[in-house]
Amino acid sequence: MTKVFIKITSVKKEYINDQVTKQALNGVSLDIYRGKILGLLGVNGAGKTTLSSILAGIHPATSGDILYQGASIYDDIVSYRRMVGFCPQKPNLDEMLSLEENLFFAGRFYGIPVNEVKERMNTLIEQFNLQEYAQAKASVLSGGYRQRFLIARSLIHHPQLIILDEPTVGLDPQIRRELWQHILWLKARGSSIVLTTHYIEEAEGLADRVCIIDAGKIKAIDTPDNLKKAHNSDRLEHVFLALTKQDAKAG
Repeated sequence: MTKVFIKITSVKKEYINDQVTKQALNGVSLDIYRGKILGLLGVNGAGKTTLSSILAGIHPATSGDILYQGASIYDDIVSYRRMVGFCPQKPNLDEMLSLEENLFFAGRFYGIPVNEVKERMNTLIEQFNLQEYAQAKASVLSGGYRQRFLIARSLIHHPQLIILDEPTVGLDPQIRRELWQHILWLKARGSSIVLTTHYIEEAEGLADRVCIIDAGKIKAIDTPDNLKKAHNSDRLEHVFLALTKQDAKAG
């Protein structure tokens, strides 16, 4: 039986700019299962990154809650953050440090002892085939290697929940598929993963369940096969377009 790992309940997020209130999320509720991949699928601006940042504990929800082991993450946000690995959409590497140094300081940030950090650092560099660039500055990395390294860095503290915010955006198909193999490897070792993307084939190919989000609301959530069956379609793309066009017509 699949176990609920994280429960998101009625989460709303509002931003106020120049006295104008924008509602980025509007009553989002869903469960994240242990050891499974949840794909957040939506166009740019749908609310995927906002939900990811709230789930990562980076930004607070305006209302609603996120429950871990039956308790609100906000009761002890520091402990919660220690079990989350976050790979952001926009790279935030220190360009003046080498890959080894970036990994080392990331590990020390989580309070991992020096000897253990070095051991984990070497393991990740080998697992993600980064040996050639280990002592090079992050500024020399191509897009594909940069994303590969960002995923590696998010794993330095052995997180239970891994959030990947559009990790393959802008990459060519070959590099995207290489990163897909790394994501499937993370699942195989038992990690719980939230993958945000606007690539429909990526969500369909990797995710155990797909959550289609549009204009801050969940339009549907289920396995790719069940979503296609429910909408009498053989392609998830058709389901996605049908659901998002409904909102466009309503607007």
